[in-house]
Amino acid sequence: MFNKILIANRGEIAVRIIRACREMGIQTVAVYSEADRDCLHTLLADEAICIGPAPSNQSYLNIERILAATAAVKADAIHPGFGFLSENARFARLCAECNITFIGPSAGIIHKMGNKSEARRTMIDAGVPVVPGGREPVHEAEEALAMAKEIGFPVMIKASSGGGGKGMRISRSAGDFREHFNAAQMESVKGFSDDTMYIEKYIEKPKHVEFQIMADKHGNIIHLGERDCSIQRRHQKVLEEAPCEAISPKLRKKMGETAVKAARAVGYENAGTIEFLLDKNKDFYFMEMNTRIQVEHPVTELVTGMDLIKEQIRVAAGEPLSLRQEDVAIEGHAIECRINAENPSRNFMPCPGLITNVHIPGGNGVRVDSHIYAGYRVPANYDSMLMKLIVFDKDRESAIAKMRSALGEVIIEGIETNINFQYEILENDTFQKGDTDTGFIEKEFPEYVRSY
Repeated sequence: MFNKILIANRGEIAVRIIRACREMGIQTVAVYSEADRDCLHTLLADEAICIGPAPSNQSYLNIERILAATAAVKADAIHPGFGFLSENARFARLCAECNITFIGPSAGIIHKMGNKSEARRTMIDAGVPVVPGGREPVHEAEEALAMAKEIGFPVMIKASSGGGGKGMRISRSAGDFREHFNAAQMESVKGFSDDTMYIEKYIEKPKHVEFQIMADKHGNIIHLGERDCSIQRRHQKVLEEAPCEAISPKLRKKMGETAVKAARAVGYENAGTIEFLLDKNKDFYFMEMNTRIQVEHPVTELVTGMDLIKEQIRVAAGEPLSLRQEDVAIEGHAIECRINAENPSRNFMPCPGLITNVHIPGGNGVRVDSHIYAGYRVPANYDSMLMKLIVFDKDRESAIAKMRSALGEVIIEGIETNINFQYEILENDTFQKGDTDTGFIEKEFPEYVRSY
């Protein structure tokens, strides 16, 4: 087992990893930017080291500084969390070259699954169903248009190296295709320095369903059921739940086996997520694989009883999985609301600033993962998420009632948040019926959504 782990991240997920390590008797090292000097993860870790100025590219994305910090404190492993360098193949490769354990899959797997075009080809070769679309990536609008006409409109234009909803556009006809293609490609170049795009059929009214994968170094791979992540704005998740109400035990078994097949096709190790689109006919299609722990992992933890961060660490240390597939049981229902420093009425504009007062809810079945406190200044440099509020109960109806109660207790003063918006979602009839899809917010709350 590791003696010391450096957490190459910040905020809520860094706090989550520190707490897991503490319970395992592992020392922790926090890295921080100058803007995060007083962030909670720096106060909870056994050691903390500044790695640069506020901009991410000078701190949390600076591979050389993070590796230098790891060597300086003599840490034997790095946990990347999510975002930042968590899916950076070069970072994983350099960790290996420096004899530092990267708590995640190998650089080769990250590279293969991080490139959406290559991931798609890999899944096709493995017999995993994919959304109809072009097998090869494209760079020119005219070539892409010809492909779109062959597939049939509407189509989804996606950046091959994309993530977080960036570099994605829906085109419904040849008339608007070039405009959307050029916009998505410009966004891809700006965000990922890559103009490679691919085209696939746009599935109308799909659910976004992802399966949690865990794999060890001994060839064992299991899935831990699914999460419904259909409640999104700007292709970014707002609320997640497990299990998905639309999935029967028979379909769960089929989709889970397919997810394991997908992971096995690339020789996957550690935690990962296979993401599917589920259409109205209950046909499902591979969308992408996330080669890291997910923001929404707590809902899976609550319905399965597995601590995914601890399991990640054990697996990275060479231990076998603690569960077999037949041991995995999905019980109850869990919901997670992402509480962000943003103003929904202003197109979800980020709202950094000083938090003057905080009250965290509690009670049976209520969990809060957060890094904020009264007197904490939310920086403008990073993601706007302040906390994850997670509840667990015997069924979906009870979990919704518990989440409404918990949200009513949350107090965050000094800045704008999306708490009221989360409450509106829970009160929505369509949500309560479980009749949601990825277009839910645009359809049910058009006053909050503008063109972007």
